Amino acid sequence: MAEARRCQVLVVGAGPGGYVAGIRAAQLGLDTIVVEGDKAGGTCLIRGCIPSKAMIHAADRFEALQQHSAEDGHMGISVDGTPVVDMAALVSWKDGIVERLNKGVESLLKAAGADLVKGWATFTGPKSCTVEASEGEVNIEAENVIIATGSSHIDLPFMPCDEEFIISSTGALDLESLPKSVAIVGGGYIGLELGCALTKLGTDVTVVEGLDSVLAIMDKEIRRPLELWLKKHKVTVHTNALARGAEIKGKGAARKVELAFEKDGEEQSIKVDKVLVTVGRSPNTKGWGLENMGVRMDTSGRFIRIDRMCRTSVPGVYAIGDVAGEPMLAHKASAEGEMVAEIIAGHQREFDKVAIPAIVFTEPEIISVGLTPDEAEERGEDIIVGKFPLAASGRALSIEAEKTGGFIRVTARESDHVILGVQAVGTHIAELHSEFVLALEMGALLEDVAGTVHAHPTMSEAFHESVLKTLGHAIHIS
Repeated sequence: MAEARRCQVLVVGAGPGGYVAGIRAAQLGLDTIVVEGDKAGGTCLIRGCIPSKAMIHAADRFEALQQHSAEDGHMGISVDGTPVVDMAALVSWKDGIVERLNKGVESLLKAAGADLVKGWATFTGPKSCTVEASEGEVNIEAENVIIATGSSHIDLPFMPCDEEFIISSTGALDLESLPKSVAIVGGGYIGLELGCALTKLGTDVTVVEGLDSVLAIMDKEIRRPLELWLKKHKVTVHTNALARGAEIKGKGAARKVELAFEKDGEEQSIKVDKVLVTVGRSPNTKGWGLENMGVRMDTSGRFIRIDRMCRTSVPGVYAIGDVAGEPMLAHKASAEGEMVAEIIAGHQREFDKVAIPAIVFTEPEIISVGLTPDEAEERGEDIIVGKFPLAASGRALSIEAEKTGGFIRVTARESDHVILGVQAVGTHIAELHSEFVLALEMGALLEDVAGTVHAHPTMSEAFHESVLKTLGHAIHIS
């Protein structure tokens, strides 16, 4: 016989949006159930953000060891012998991090008082669902529902992933051995992050991108150092190129994947060990009874329609994270999850963020917060722009953050000096994003940052100098 349960808050999905919502709701004294069909932590923790950054870090370490093992060493440091990648051991190390964080999320939910039910939820009505759990069927009735079902890798219908020769980002993070060659279909942030890591590990990488540039979400100036890095490291990039299909050829250990693509009106092909498909992600709106809930979709038909409080068209039903629209970022989902829990508890909240940071963990790393100069001008703003190169930063030089030609660029309104946007590119630059976001959320003026003492020697001084440059009186560049 199925177990029947009732709760004040039902959260479906324990990713970065769902588990945060569940923890916060329980902290506020609400009877909360979180349902998760896989592992707590979601795509970001289990097969996305965290494992990919672990692999990127390992690739950085391997590249550094290669430099030290070169004939003349590096930094006066030399290492005898040639470094070797044990891909299975690397993946095992990565999995250890993921497992630790997964258990941590489960412990946090329990400590807060939220009940985690593992199983697949299928909705039969707006606030009722059946969960197929290992212990048996559980029927749940809730006063409030938070949909946090996330998103999934997009398969190409003519080239579906088999996770052996044609792999998704998930497969790329679980490789048993390092492939000698990989073709990446899609030159967005996911493909390029993994492509940079594989290149550092020694794989011959080719990128096939349908648009006229890789990482098209970033402006030309900010992506230029990445394009130079790709060229320097012999990554072949085909732009305005459309994948047409892939075929497995050869026998046994000699089998290869032949990727066909069209470029400049001509059919071309390349044989590689693996084809990595990274053409985007799609919100998880099918397979769990969304059609029985009565919620409306947005004009694109892809996402659940929400307002600034993440309310759907059905009272008491909320949607957060990737399933509720762009930007499809873990930190946006977490912020929405915390907010919705507080709204259900009676707090006055709405999602009104001036800036949500976008960070690409390529080599070099790229940050974009707020408006770019072009976007500001398109909105009719009269602007001033200042740029400070990392090559002029002592700290950047000492940790080799300047080797990719990176910089920090600030855009401000000319009339009142309100900061409208900050973009940055460079090695080790991602951690500076918090100061950029804070400046925009606080409505900071250029003078506010200029008058703030930044410790020396640190990377953050480069932001201070970029603001001084915007004001016309940078100290460490002419």
